[in-house]
Amino acid sequence: MRADVIVGIQWGDEGKGKIVDMLAQKYDMVCRSQGGHNAGHTIWVDGVRYALHLIPSGVLNPDAVNVIGNGVVLSPESLIKEMEQFEDLEGRLFISDKAHLNLPYHALIDQARERLKGNKAIGTTGKGIGPAYSDKINRVGHRVGELLHPEALCHAILDYFEQHRAIFDVLDIPTPNDRELLRELQSYKEQMGSFITNTTNMVWNALDAEKKILLEGAQGTMLDIDHGTYPYVTSSATVTAGACTGLGLNPKDIGKVTGIVKAYCTRVGNGPFPSEDTGDAGARLGKQGHEFGTTTGRARRCGWFDAVACRYASRLNGCDELALMKLDVLDGFDTIKVCVAYECQGDVIDYLPSNLQEVTPIYKTFQGWEKSEGARSFSELPPAAQAYVKAIEEMTQTKVGMISTSPDRNDTIMM
Repeated sequence: MRADVIVGIQWGDEGKGKIVDMLAQKYDMVCRSQGGHNAGHTIWVDGVRYALHLIPSGVLNPDAVNVIGNGVVLSPESLIKEMEQFEDLEGRLFISDKAHLNLPYHALIDQARERLKGNKAIGTTGKGIGPAYSDKINRVGHRVGELLHPEALCHAILDYFEQHRAIFDVLDIPTPNDRELLRELQSYKEQMGSFITNTTNMVWNALDAEKKILLEGAQGTMLDIDHGTYPYVTSSATVTAGACTGLGLNPKDIGKVTGIVKAYCTRVGNGPFPSEDTGDAGARLGKQGHEFGTTTGRARRCGWFDAVACRYASRLNGCDELALMKLDVLDGFDTIKVCVAYECQGDVIDYLPSNLQEVTPIYKTFQGWEKSEGARSFSELPPAAQAYVKAIEEMTQTKVGMISTSPDRNDTIMM
C-alpha cells in the first residue's frame, strides 16, 4: 500500500482542507507533514465551519487516525486551544516526538524581525514559524519529545537565551522567568504528553498493514523554500517531496498525488504575483470568494488563474490530477482571463523563471458564465464553464479530477 498526497499548487489557501476532509472519509490515517499554525484549513460540513491550523483535516472522520509529523513546527499553546474543539482525541491524534517546538519567544522574534525590515518585510504571519525552523536548521531547536521532561527543557531554553543574549537584546526580547517557564512547560506536558509518540514507526506499520493513508501539507508550492518565489516563501518544503521527509517516508511510498488549485489565484503577504488584479475584478474575486486568511484574517491579494505557474507546480509535484476549487466564485463575470505566458526582458516565455519580479503576464480571455454554484456533475455546469475547465486541463497538461462549486463538502464534482 502507498500513501496518497494532497498538495497545494499555488500560494496556499487553495482549499486543501475541504478536499482532505472529503477524501479522509475513505482513509484510515491522515498525516500532516510540514508547516505550523500559520496555515489554516477551513472546512464546511452541513453548514458548520471548522478552522484547523495544526490538527490534520481527517479529524472530522471519527474513524481516522490523525498524525502530526516530524516536519511540523508545533506551537503547544495553539494546538491545545485547537484540541478543545473536539472530544475523544485519545487514540485518534498522535504527535511526532521529533517535531520541533514553536514556543512563544519564536513569535516575538518573528514580529521583531518584520518590524526591523520595514518595507522589505516578507509579510509573515508573525507566528514564529521562520524562527522555529531557523533554530531547527541551526541545531539549537527543541523537539516535542522534550516536553516529556519539562525541567530539563526549561534549563535548556534558559541556556539558549543566555547564549544568544546579544541578539535578544537587539530585538528587545526579555529572558523568560524560570518559574513561569517551567509551569508553562509542565502544563504542556499534562495536556499533550499522552499524544506524543514515534509517528514514523506508526506510519510504517500502517503501510505494512495495508492501511489507506492520506498525506496533507500546508501552504502551497509557490511558497516552497526551494522552488517558490524566494525570499517571499515559507520556511519548509511544501511540495510532495516534503511530505516524505516530514513523515519519514521514501519516494516509493507515495501513491496518487492530487494538486489543489483555485479557479483563479490568491496570495497573502508580499512578493511577486504576476496575475494579480489590483482593480475592480480583483476586488470582486476577493469579495465573492471571501478571501480572508483563516489564521490572520488578512485580505488576500486576488488575480487570474496562472496556467504557467500551475503547469510548473504540477510537474514539480508529480500531480496525477488537479482539484479545481471555487469555480463558483467566477460566476457572473462577463469574461475571465488566464495567464498563458510571460513577457520577460523582451522575450515571451512559457516557463517559470527563477525571478518572477521581472515578468509581465500575457493573458488569454475566456467567455464567462452565469451560475455554476452547487453543480454536482460536469454536465450541470454551463457550457462556458465546461470549456474553461477543459482549457485548464490543456494548458496545465494535467487532468482535472475534481471541481468544487461551493464551500460545502457535497458540492463537489468527481470527474
